[in-house]
Amino acid sequence: MARPTGHPRDHRDHRDPISATTRPPTTTRRSLLAGVAALGAVGAVGCSRVATASSSDGGDLLERLRAAGVVRLGIAGEIPFGYIDRDGRLTGEAPELGRVIFKRLGVDRVQPVPTEFGSLVPGLNSQQFDVVAAGMYVNPDRCAQVIFADPDYQMLDAFIVRKGNPMGLRDYRDVVAKKARFATGTGYAEIQYAVEAGYPEKDILIVPDQVAGLNAVEAGRADVFAGTALTAREVVKKSAKAEATKPFTPLVDGRPHVDGGAFAFRPTETRLRDAFNTELHKLKKSGELFRILRPFGFTEAEMTDLTAKELCGG
Repeated sequence: MARPTGHPRDHRDHRDPISATTRPPTTTRRSLLAGVAALGAVGAVGCSRVATASSSDGGDLLERLRAAGVVRLGIAGEIPFGYIDRDGRLTGEAPELGRVIFKRLGVDRVQPVPTEFGSLVPGLNSQQFDVVAAGMYVNPDRCAQVIFADPDYQMLDAFIVRKGNPMGLRDYRDVVAKKARFATGTGYAEIQYAVEAGYPEKDILIVPDQVAGLNAVEAGRADVFAGTALTAREVVKKSAKAEATKPFTPLVDGRPHVDGGAFAFRPTETRLRDAFNTELHKLKKSGELFRILRPFGFTEAEMTDLTAKELCGG
C-alpha cells in the first residue's frame, strides 16, 4: 500500500524530499517520509477537526469538502505514490490524480497529512484525514475496514538483486528453492507472497523501505529485496552494485495475482467514493489518467481495468 501484513500494499517506498530528484527517501510506503517533518504541522493543522462520520445514507462528506474548499489526503511519504518533494510541495501519482479529480468535484485544494503507512487505515477511520491517497493496494483485509475506488494502476512484483543476478532469482519459488536471504519492507504484501511460496516468515529481513532494501542487497546482508516492479526499477537506477529483475506475477492461493492501488474512503462515504469513481473512469477513457501517472514512472502496462470489487473478493 498494501496486504495482511503482507497484503497492505502497502504499495509501497520513499525518499528524502531534499534529495528526491536524485535518490529515494529513507521512509516507506509504508513509512513516513523523513523530510516531511517540516510539513507535519501543516498537514496536522485541523486534522483532528475533520468532521465526524456522516449519519445520512451514503454520507455528506463531498458536500462538506466543497463547502470547505479543501480535502485532506493521508499520505505515507513514498515515492512515487505520495510524498513531499524537495520544494516542500505535495506530489506523487495519488496526490496529482487527487488534485485533478477533486477539482472536478468542486474541491479546489488538497492538503497533505503525512503518516506511517500502517497508520493510514486507522487514521482514515478516526477522522484524521478525509481520504487515503497513497497508492494503497486493494485487498480483502482492507476492504473489511474501508471502501475503495477502483484501482488507478495495477502492479507486478520485482526483486532487487546483485548485478548479474548471481543466484538466478526470478520469483518467490526461486527464493525458497535456493535458500536466498530474503528482505522486504514493513507491511509489504511481499511478506505474504514469500510465506505462501514456503519461505519461513521468521527468517524474513524486514526493512523500512526499498532504499533500505537496496542498501541491504548492496551490503550483502540480503540476497534479494522484494517490492513493486516500479519502485524496484526506480531505486536501482543509480546503483553500481544492484539491478532489478523482470516484473513477475506472485501467486495467491496458487493462482497468479495482480495487485491494484486505489484511493480509500471511510465506509460511510459511498457517495464520495462513487463520485470519485465516475471521474476516474472518465480519465481512464480519455487517456488523461496515463498522462497524469506517466511522469512518476508508470507505463501503459500498469494501466488497468481491474475493479475494487474484484480485488476485494466480491
